[in-house]
Amino acid sequence: MDLELPLWFEIGSLVILTLILLADLLLILKRPHIPSTRESTLWVVFYVTLALIFAGLMWMFAGGEYAGQFVAGWLTEYSLSIDNLFVFVLIMTQFAVPRRYQQEVLMVGIIIALVLRGLFILAGAAIIEQFSWVFYLFGAFLVWTAIRQAFPGGAHDDEVKQENFVVRMLRRTIDISETYDGAKIRTVVDGKKVWTPMIIVFAAIGVTDLLFAIDSIPAIFGITTSPFIVFTANIFALMGLRQLYFLLGDLLDRLRYLHYGIAFILAFIGVKLVFHAMHVNELPFINGGEHIEWAPEISTWTSLGVIIVSMVVATVASLIASSRDRRLGRTAAAAAAAATAATTGTAAAAEAATIVAEEKGTPPTVETPHADEHR
Repeated sequence: MDLELPLWFEIGSLVILTLILLADLLLILKRPHIPSTRESTLWVVFYVTLALIFAGLMWMFAGGEYAGQFVAGWLTEYSLSIDNLFVFVLIMTQFAVPRRYQQEVLMVGIIIALVLRGLFILAGAAIIEQFSWVFYLFGAFLVWTAIRQAFPGGAHDDEVKQENFVVRMLRRTIDISETYDGAKIRTVVDGKKVWTPMIIVFAAIGVTDLLFAIDSIPAIFGITTSPFIVFTANIFALMGLRQLYFLLGDLLDRLRYLHYGIAFILAFIGVKLVFHAMHVNELPFINGGEHIEWAPEISTWTSLGVIIVSMVVATVASLIASSRDRRLGRTAAAAAAAATAATTGTAAAAEAATIVAEEKGTPPTVETPHADEHR
């Protein structure tokens, strides 16, 4: 059964979400600054609440099944977007983007991501409509992506290297200044108009968005085939991402097991896609072109439960491990300080004894007489 929503609801939702994104962008352009923890928290809570309200409206107009598909898709894309933040951190660090202007960079990255994902969604929906066997490819791709995610081997560094290729191409073809000029992408140096390093940052962010769109779109199509749900879930996952970037801050380094949780989600959805492909199979060389009836259909609510449990377990395990490491680090530091203090104290005592001995005209230590001296 296809999703049926009132046309006014679909159009109204897209218009309102677009206006919110534009207002967010204008706010950054008018007042570039480093958001406080309180400000970032309020914005993240606002966007999460907005997504839950939208899910409630989906429940009212389309029923619990489609509301569950939206929530599951939103959480999947949100978890992948958090993983995206790791690469954003690397890019910001690599190109030494002033922290004050990082909000603008992130907002441009979000807009690029929305455009790219919109194109992928349209293409994916058209392909699925014509070729049901594409679910086999999507499923295999997600399982392979999950393996790569679980055993990264510097996967984020590889992505940055791919961006470096784009950077090298840009430097060869256009004139780029050595320093930033605020958030501008064009400036004047010695009377000549040149690009600033900000254009390189935007290009690197764009390549990152493209790579993540390739991973994330098959993942959400494994949860729902409704283009409207896929697109709105992506919008809500990307909204508030820049505030989340500043809110998490150093916490990103503490989420060491997050990639395992994401890998498990991708693998689960990949297997679900393969089962679905088997269930609707039409390939002549598989089961004679007939549907494979024994292939299970995994429900939306099962998928939602797996996604939530995976992210909670990965996050809690990361925080526990980080807390344990901090305790061990403090213990080691305290032991080292005690050893240093003891060494310093011994040396100070020895020095004091030497001074007293010199004042009294006696040697600082009394040597044990040799046996011969007693004879």
